[in-house]
Formats: sequence, C-alpha cells, structure tokens
Amino acid sequence: MNSSGASSAQSGVNIEKDLDLKGLMCPMPLLKAKKALNELEPLQVLRVQATDPGSVRDFSVFTSQSGHKLMSSTEEDGIFIYLIQKKA
Repeated sequence: MNSSGASSAQSGVNIEKDLDLKGLMCPMPLLKAKKALNELEPLQVLRVQATDPGSVRDFSVFTSQSGHKLMSSTEEDGIFIYLIQKKA
C-alpha cells in the first residue's frame, strides 16, 4: 500500500504514500487519510483514491480546516483521486 518514493506520472509530484480506499463510504476514507497524514513528515504528499462521491466535499473541507494543502482533486471513471500535502 505504501509506494515510498514513487513518482506520479500525472503530476510530477513525489508521492510518499498511496492509499487505495475504493469501496469505502464516509467517513472511512477521511479517517484513513487523516491517520496516513499523521504518519507523514511535513510537506510530504499523500495520494488517496476513493469511490465515495461525498469524499469530494469531505476532503475539501478537511484540508481547508486542518491547514493541509489539497494539491489536486480529480475524478476518472468514478474514482476520485486526491493529492494532499501535509502542512509544514
């Protein structure tokens, strides 16, 4: 599940941790992402893949309230992909 040092071809950003949360419903994607962010160093990037449409709003609100940076939020074939940079 952890692809340490993997580079994301779509963004050129170094992804420190990659979470596949497809099939999980609210609030699980957000809770698992919070836990993963706690394990990262400041400014490292977490990629989350989820299928819950509610996660779009959840991650937007979470990052604005927590100080983490939502670098991108995209959707491909029903899969929502988020790149979140941990706050400094």
